[in-house]
Amino acid sequence: MAFDKNSNGFTFGFATVLVVVVGTLLAVTYMGLKPAYDENVRREKMQNILGAMGVEVDRDAAPARYQELVKSAFLVDANGKPVDGDGFALDVLKQYKAWKAGEIEAGDMVYPVYEADKEGTKLYVLPVVGTGLWGPIWGYLSVEDDGRTVHGSLFDHKGETPGLGAEIATPMFEDQFPDKTITEADGTYTGIKVYKGGSQTTDPHGVDGISGGTITSDGVDEMLQRTLAVYVDFFQSRNGTNSYSQR
Repeated sequence: MAFDKNSNGFTFGFATVLVVVVGTLLAVTYMGLKPAYDENVRREKMQNILGAMGVEVDRDAAPARYQELVKSAFLVDANGKPVDGDGFALDVLKQYKAWKAGEIEAGDMVYPVYEADKEGTKLYVLPVVGTGLWGPIWGYLSVEDDGRTVHGSLFDHKGETPGLGAEIATPMFEDQFPDKTITEADGTYTGIKVYKGGSQTTDPHGVDGISGGTITSDGVDEMLQRTLAVYVDFFQSRNGTNSYSQR
């Protein structure tokens, strides 16, 4: 049977077959590469958690170092109470997007806590996630066993402007966080305030934002204030003190 290669039917049929073949090849390729991709994501997450503790390690070495230093990964609810679940398995960015879309209530969200021991120093690594100028921003803060003193931090973003908002992922911004505190000595909650870039703040509860990156800095401020409030409830509940009082 001869086909008229100039007919509309032949063109449509050829295009359909091509789409099916290419789609199948892409699906097979994706399924074949997905395990490797998932493993890279897992290792990068471990690397970031360690980075917030001040432990520099490459991605391939991260699993062994993580297993050595991180003793447990658990979840707390919106009131800071421990709940069942694997803290490492939770995708905090996915949960945040669901909350922003109105698919879940704030009170139904859960928050990971990574309990670690770094050379005899007990640390708690706390994930934070929010929104910058062009998309999601996220990070990790490590807090000392007093439940209020920041030990280290690490931040990242999806598409903030190079030289401006993207600077949240550089030492210039991150190195301000060690020794900052998220409460007053009496337990009153302060969070970590991100001031307008160039302010050179001396606030023990604040850091200097990114000059020219106001919206990104505001996003970091919002995610820290919102998320750290939950974790302060966790620390104070653990220590048998009253829930924090908002400044």
